[in-house]
Amino acid sequence: MDGGLMACLREPDSEVVPGVRWGRPEQVPSPAFWAALARDADEASHGYVDRDSTLEESVGFCLLGGYGITAELNHAAFVRLRDVGAFHPPGLDEDQILGHLRAPLDVGRRRVRYRFPAQRAHRLAVAMDMLGDIELDTQSPLEVRRSLMTIPGIGPKTASWIVRNWLGSDDVAILDIHIVRACQVMRLFGDKVSLPRDYEVLERRFLDFAHGLGVRASLLDALMWREMRELRPRDLGLVNAFSVS
Repeated sequence: MDGGLMACLREPDSEVVPGVRWGRPEQVPSPAFWAALARDADEASHGYVDRDSTLEESVGFCLLGGYGITAELNHAAFVRLRDVGAFHPPGLDEDQILGHLRAPLDVGRRRVRYRFPAQRAHRLAVAMDMLGDIELDTQSPLEVRRSLMTIPGIGPKTASWIVRNWLGSDDVAILDIHIVRACQVMRLFGDKVSLPRDYEVLERRFLDFAHGLGVRASLLDALMWREMRELRPRDLGLVNAFSVS
């Protein structure tokens, strides 16, 4: 049974996971709301899954994104570096990558400068150099994540993002600030969380939630990311609406 139909059949006061009410599809961002969105969505999108990417491209794309970098700027920087061969042997050295990241990028109709060019150029150069020496067991997404986290600058969220893009795995969740905020509004997560320390605990909770909705984790976190980045704080006034007292 798909998530949207489940949302229609469930009672609003029933629990999707212990402590979290289903709510109604028109309540943003209730579990029922996410299930209803998933009903009409075919697959994860918006930069989360690229099934044709190489490992190097996936690592490069994810290292270029993250805190302080919009999805649009992330994509523009990735395309520039991909087109000049940064992610294909013999690749580029750190100074060459830095030069490309310092030059303005076309984002929509604007010329935008990439944030943190020196930091990301260093991380990319180190990561591309280390990837050839890391053995990855593609049959175990969690082991791949652990191996990727040995690369400087790759924490659990970035490693999960790489695993998702490269392997299409639903064994991980990409818990960025937008998704954490949605889960806190629903009381799926508590108010006080510490990342990366709490990442695996929160991830387990999120994966159980996705299972309770009947929605693939890869689709659910992509939908949450897409919707939450557009919502304003005043749109999220339902802090206690979905918690069970």
